This record gives sequence, C-alpha cells and structure tokens, in this order.
Amino acid sequence: MEHSETRRLGFSKILLLLTAFLAATATQGVVGDRVRTHRNAYAAMMYMGTPRDYEFYVATRVMLRSLAKLRVDADLVVIASIDVPERWVRTLEQEDGAKVLRVENLNNPYEKQNNFDSRFKLTMNKLYVWSLVQYDRIVMLDSDNLFLQKTDELFQCGQFCAVFINPCIFHTGLFVLQPSAEVFKNMLHELAIGRENPDGADQGFLGSYFPDLLDRPMFHPPLNGTRLEGTYRLPLGYQMDASYYYLKLRWSIPCGPNSVITFPSAPWLKPWYWWSWPVLPLGLSWHEKRRQTLGYGAEMPVVFVQLAIYLTVIALTRLARPSISKMCYRRPDKSISILQTGLKMTVTWSILAAYVVPFFIIPRTLHPVIGWTLYLLGSAALASIAINAFLLPAFAVLTPWLGIIGSLVVMAFPWYSDGVVRALAVFAYAFCCAPIAWGSLVKVMACLQVSLEREAFLPRLGESPQPSEFNKLY
Repeated sequence: MEHSETRRLGFSKILLLLTAFLAATATQGVVGDRVRTHRNAYAAMMYMGTPRDYEFYVATRVMLRSLAKLRVDADLVVIASIDVPERWVRTLEQEDGAKVLRVENLNNPYEKQNNFDSRFKLTMNKLYVWSLVQYDRIVMLDSDNLFLQKTDELFQCGQFCAVFINPCIFHTGLFVLQPSAEVFKNMLHELAIGRENPDGADQGFLGSYFPDLLDRPMFHPPLNGTRLEGTYRLPLGYQMDASYYYLKLRWSIPCGPNSVITFPSAPWLKPWYWWSWPVLPLGLSWHEKRRQTLGYGAEMPVVFVQLAIYLTVIALTRLARPSISKMCYRRPDKSISILQTGLKMTVTWSILAAYVVPFFIIPRTLHPVIGWTLYLLGSAALASIAINAFLLPAFAVLTPWLGIIGSLVVMAFPWYSDGVVRALAVFAYAFCCAPIAWGSLVKVMACLQVSLEREAFLPRLGESPQPSEFNKLY
C-alpha cells in the first residue's frame, strides 16, 4: 500500500515538473521574445471556471490601466490559464499593454478538504509567478486592488514580502517576490506531496511555505534605492482592508504609505458590482477609477436596449389597461375559490418578480448610479404590469420601490460621523419602513379581494343581475 502511494506521488510530481517545464517554455515564447523594457513587473492572474469570470476580467483591466496611468516603472504581466478566451488575451495585450503568459492549470490537491471553497480551485496558478526569472522583482496582485498612488518602491524589497491584514495570517492579495526556478520547482514538489494548507487555496499554501514571516522586520525602502535581501513584512498601507474604512468612514491607518486598498469581502460585494454602492461606500471609488481608465462603453448598448424596453412596457400597459384587466378577471367555468387563489398567487409573484428580475438582467459591472437608475426604472415598469392588469392601487404596489429609494439615500448620506452611526441609521430606517410595507401589502390583497368578489357577482352576458347578493357586499 505504501509503495503504491509512493508511486502515485512520484507520478504526480513528474506531471507537475513537466507542467513547470512547459510553463518556462511558454514564458520564453510569450514574454521572453519581446524586448524587455523593465527589470521588474506587476503581475496578475486570470483563470476560468467561476460565475464571476467576466467581472474579474474587467477588474484586472481596470487595475492594469490604473497602474499604467500612474506611470509605473515596470512591465504589466497577466498569468492566464489556457482556457481564458483568446479575445480577452488580445484585448489585454493590444489595448491594456499587458504581457500575457498562457499556462496550464495547476492541479489543486486540497480540493477534497472539508473546508475547501471551490472558487479557489485554480488559485494555485499564482505559483507560476516564481517562474518569471527574467525579472528581478515582481509584485503579485489580486484583481480587487485599488491603487491610490505609485508603489514602485516595493521592488526594493527582498525575496518575499507580504502584508498582514489579519493579525496572524498574511494576505496574498499583494506580495513581492524574487522569481526563482529553484523555488518554483520546490513549490511544485511541496504541492505534489500535499504540504499542509489550512484553506486549500494559494494563501494557505504560501502561509505554510513562509511560516516565519510574522517574525521578519518591517520593510522600509532604502533612500538610496538599493535592493534589500531576505524576507520582510510590508506595512498595512500597501494592503488596506476596506473593512477598516467602513468602521470610521475614513482611513485611520498610521503605518505605511496608504497606497493600495483591497476588498477581501463577500464575493458578491466586490466593488465592481453596481449594487456594491452605497451598500459599501468605497465601491464608488473603484468605479471612479474605472471611469478614468476603462470606461463603460462595453455595457452601454445593453443599457439603452433595456431602457427602451422598460419605457415601452410602461406606455403599453397604461394604454392597454382596460383590455388586460378584463382578461385577468374574466370568469372561467371553474369554482370561484380556485380562481381567487390562483389570481392571488399570480399577483404576489408578479409583484415579487417586478423587484427581483431587473436585478439579475442588468450588466453587473455598470456604474452604480446607472445601475440603480436602470433597476428602479425596470422594477417600476414590471410593477406597472401588475398595477394595470389587476387594477391595483399604484402607491401600495410601489411602496417597496419608494422604500428602496429611501434606503439608498440613507446609505449614501455623506455626513455620518462613523460607520456605527451609519449602520444604526440604516437599521432605524428599515424598522420604521417595515409597518408601512406590511400595510401596503395588506391593502393590495384587500383591493384584489374586492375586485374578485365584484367579478364573482357581475352578471354574465345574457344573465339577469342578482342585486340582492351584490348589495350584501356593497
């Protein structure tokens, strides 16, 4: 049994070393054949296989262009897995000025761990950065970094330098390294034999590979521009966790140059999503950076199409109000109770869909102001279908719509003293709005019930009216 396990590990090691060789060859073909204009590089990673591939592609482009706008003295490199679309690669190279390294995905031996998160399955591709031996130093970056100022002094750091945004675990959203073929091969070997990895991702692996970084001295760039040797801790200002900002609604980090913001938040609250602001105030800062660099030309055609559709829906439903209401309340040859139950469910789901559907069809990476405007217009348009089809009170149906506008104003209010006051204000607003929302729902159901009962006692064509029954209700 032990002999079989040894053979299995040996075979895995051979495969990984072969992958390393192919990666080195690819590096020479993609990066090495060009005229190397810089001794150092900023590098990012791209891979496929998550529901958010396109969003990370956009985020990577914004980050690269931000670095270019800062006129950094370094190459811009993207380590892209071979399944990244070719058109994306061409765009990164031709429009963003990046040098793209195509690599095979590294096998992740930790994916069967109990705490493993499948979205980190391919993050081991980050290890390829050690194979870029044509550079003296590389700053490796995640796509959710927002650069506030130039950070070229990081290239003066040693063989490995990283930031502790957690008191005990350094963050791999930004770290500095000296490429080394020997270190790269050793990392592949450690990956093959299953080195201890608490989270199964690149951060856990590198934290295990560099276990004594917490005891290393703090990096301070020498004034004479010389390069340091060894390993160092980077000041927190090179990876300012956005969570620190939300507590005070300002930066209060005294250590470091306050150069880079990172967003290690929930995946669906990354700053590039239009709904991230004003839920998270710093989302607008990221979009301002995108507006200055990449722009929103890719999403605007979809915006104009949806805008035209929503305006058309509002106009048509208002004009066709008598006809569609007659269709909805037309009495079939079935029991009245079944009709009432079916219509109530239809109305409930129609109103719910009016507020949910636009959220999912709006392009995710829009500017928040455009995204929320389009969402409010879309929800109003779809709500108008229910209002005019079932003759419902408009104000009651649109109460959640008005509540959403109010919550956005409360969250975006710019003069809160700190994040705690802001959170309490949002909670108080929600507490006050809850009874109003419930009252509106009750009113909608009551109005629907009256319409159903009126229809139940209206005479059919050719039938004589029954005023005695009708008058019981009215």
